[in-house]
Amino acid sequence: MKNRNKVLISAMIIILIKGTSVYAAPEINFLGQPFAIEDYATSIQLLILLTVLTFVPAILIMMTSFTRIIIVLSFIRNALSTQQTPPNQVLIGLALFLTFFTMAPVATEINHDAIKPYINEEISQTEAIEKGMEPLREFMYRQTRTKDLALFVSVSEIDIDENFDLDDVPTKVLVPAFMISELKTAFQMGFVLFIPFLVIDMVVASTLMSMGMMMLPPVMISLPFKILLFIMVDGWNLIIKSIITGFN
Repeated sequence: MKNRNKVLISAMIIILIKGTSVYAAPEINFLGQPFAIEDYATSIQLLILLTVLTFVPAILIMMTSFTRIIIVLSFIRNALSTQQTPPNQVLIGLALFLTFFTMAPVATEINHDAIKPYINEEISQTEAIEKGMEPLREFMYRQTRTKDLALFVSVSEIDIDENFDLDDVPTKVLVPAFMISELKTAFQMGFVLFIPFLVIDMVVASTLMSMGMMMLPPVMISLPFKILLFIMVDGWNLIIKSIITGFN
């Protein structure tokens, strides 16, 4: 037992002596290849970056204009009663490119203030994230209703004055408030879009009932008139114009 204790004490002394001599540049053998601690730090940063990239679709949906655009486009398709025309791929593609168009000023500002200085090693990673979030936060704050923002501020029990501004609101409060504001705006636009097509459905249904053609689905008769009305008023132009100008 005493011999075992002596061996352990001797081993600890040797480890401490060698540890102090190589502490400046420690290495770890992995599969026969030495890796310095700095290499592991870089690998961890790369792992974090790849993990963050998996949240890009969620960021695109929650913190940009994509939500409002895709909901309005879905409403117009349902109002026309065209089933799967245009198909989902077309609507999502159109919504994506409209999102890129409306978010272009914000992306340009982020690239100028955060990405380029970070690539040129003029600012740190933390400063780049903070500077990159500022234009995005300003965009969300402009589109968020005060009532929705006050709701999440009160629920989160953050000590903020009633006359708060953007600097007082944390991102975890701003994002959900922005989301429900976008949903409300999109549903308001969808309601307005439904009205003219609903009138056509009512007129066609009343006409068919007065003619005794109760077995004929009114949608089959009203669909051509809806498409004709949509074409005559240049519907796509009006809808896209109203969506884009709504973010100004």
